[in-house]
Amino acid sequence: MSSIKRLLIANRGEIAARVIRSAHAMGIETVAVYSDTDADAPHVRMATRAVCIGAPSAAASYLNIEAIVQAAHVAGADAIHPGYGFLSENAGFAQACADAGLTFVGPSAHAIRVMGDKAEAKVFMRNAGLPCIPGYDGEEQDAGMLAEAAARIGYPVIVKATAGGGGRGMRVVEDASAFQRALESARSEALAAFGSERMIVERVVREPRHIEIQVLVDRYGNGVHFGERDCSVQRRHQKLIEEAPAPGLSVETREQMGRAAVAAAITLGYEGVGTFEFLLDASGEFYFMEMNTRLQVEHPVTECIAGIDLVEWQLRVAMGEALDFSQQDVRLAGHAIEVRLCAEDERNAFLPQSGSIELWAAPDGIRVEHAVRSGFVVSPYYDSMFAKLIGSGKTREDARRSLVKALRDTVVLGIRTNRQALIRCLEHAAFVAGGVNTGFLVEHKDDVLVPQDESPWLALAVVGAVLSPGTRASGWRGSAIHLADDTGVVYRLDVAPCGQRGLRIESDAHSITFDVCEIERPRVRFSFGGVDREAFWVLCADQVHVQIDGHAWSFVDRTYVGATASDGERDGRLRAPSNGRVVALYASSGQRVAEGDALLTIEAMKMEHTVIAPAAAIVRSVLIEVGQSVTTGKVLLEFEPAA
Repeated sequence: MSSIKRLLIANRGEIAARVIRSAHAMGIETVAVYSDTDADAPHVRMATRAVCIGAPSAAASYLNIEAIVQAAHVAGADAIHPGYGFLSENAGFAQACADAGLTFVGPSAHAIRVMGDKAEAKVFMRNAGLPCIPGYDGEEQDAGMLAEAAARIGYPVIVKATAGGGGRGMRVVEDASAFQRALESARSEALAAFGSERMIVERVVREPRHIEIQVLVDRYGNGVHFGERDCSVQRRHQKLIEEAPAPGLSVETREQMGRAAVAAAITLGYEGVGTFEFLLDASGEFYFMEMNTRLQVEHPVTECIAGIDLVEWQLRVAMGEALDFSQQDVRLAGHAIEVRLCAEDERNAFLPQSGSIELWAAPDGIRVEHAVRSGFVVSPYYDSMFAKLIGSGKTREDARRSLVKALRDTVVLGIRTNRQALIRCLEHAAFVAGGVNTGFLVEHKDDVLVPQDESPWLALAVVGAVLSPGTRASGWRGSAIHLADDTGVVYRLDVAPCGQRGLRIESDAHSITFDVCEIERPRVRFSFGGVDREAFWVLCADQVHVQIDGHAWSFVDRTYVGATASDGERDGRLRAPSNGRVVALYASSGQRVAEGDALLTIEAMKMEHTVIAPAAAIVRSVLIEVGQSVTTGKVLLEFEPAA
């Protein structure tokens, strides 16, 4: 049995912070690695030592095996924990660690290689007795051959990168006419993310639930499972909400899936923490989908109901310790639900956002996994998730209620997030009832994906108080303020004192009167409608960000600036909806396009987004090319009206 004295975490953000906490609790020193972009990141400050591994581009940072192994030697580390994402399921990385005499906190390179190839994994699991989804996983990769396979399987089908994960390199295809473009898009995304464009084709299981089993196996052939997680609330095959246990799942099904997963892991010679992912159909039949040979993003919900630190046990198994408990000792109690808080624009197809989190405060009374702070910059180079909130309690309803409150109490200003969409999901009647399938967001998109109208006027009133000259102590003085929201709408406000401590905010159509109790950055305490309330605010240059009851707004102070046109349909220009890289271009100068036609595809934060024509027009000029990096708001194409 060996001992780990100093552990390098080959990752960043909240998972690096998570691993560092458990390692330090076990008396293990830690080493953080960071790209230039992350030099001042919280996970770097938390570690015992830190080593820079270069620029933020994928080739020179967290995917650079040679640089990470060298960093371990420079810092005196004797083990490497890969976290999740990046190199965590890279067999070459696990082998490089072993070749360098470093303990890899995870399974063997062989196990990663077998399970990392979806085609090979299906063959192995079929031989191990697990039911698999019907499909094609052969060597022949000609587009025509794959199309023929799809036709034999029967539409709808899903094309899936064999080396994929996290929803990337996957496309659902409804009919033969859409197959070729879906295949090209999936291959492009997979090649960029995983360096391989090999695909499998599978039948789409109708209205499935996404159920996964958490296993832990030591090197001596002892294995246990910790029940299941339900990860059915997804968009674009990426999980948004995960919970344990799965609502309505029978004890018999849980035990059947758990036994099968543990037996398969032991047959594989697996070592450490791993997750078996299954699709469960409406009849109760389940099908093996894939095995993740690493820690999962959603592992905290299992920890909450099982009372175990999975990172601690990853480290113990890596040091050669045997499990000191059996399946009979595993006791699951209570319920836990996790949400992924992401820098995304929920009003614009959840496009990833980058920029500064100007004000951040995690809520009290709940588990929050994060590595951000006020002033933290969300980079365009990495995943959009920056925090996870985990609600737990004796019952599912206890966990759900605590999570909704925590989301509203979380202060995050300066960047758009998916917070309100998460709250709407958690409060939707179908989710409250439990047992939703992977079609939940599609079926209920009008309720949960389209932002509900929330009046900005109380937020505008708070901004008016913040920007107005004078104070409650010295006396408010009247002023005129022009504010533009982030859609370009301009509000012209007249701010006037009203009574001893009140303010009246008026515009052409609205009037709000409220009492300001206290303004002390970053809080405003006020009374409105006979109720005392509070808001959070931050002022950055000419931008004011404000949050009330979990709703956040951003305004630009344009009091002394003339109006400018910015709407793409009005000025004949199409602008980039997010930072990213142009990976496909379908439009050319002189081309006539109809509303909804695909114009180009931008890859941002490991996801692809197709930009469509906002209206019928003629392309006058194309101002970008494939491979070019673009920033939010950059003009991509210019149009002239169609005759």
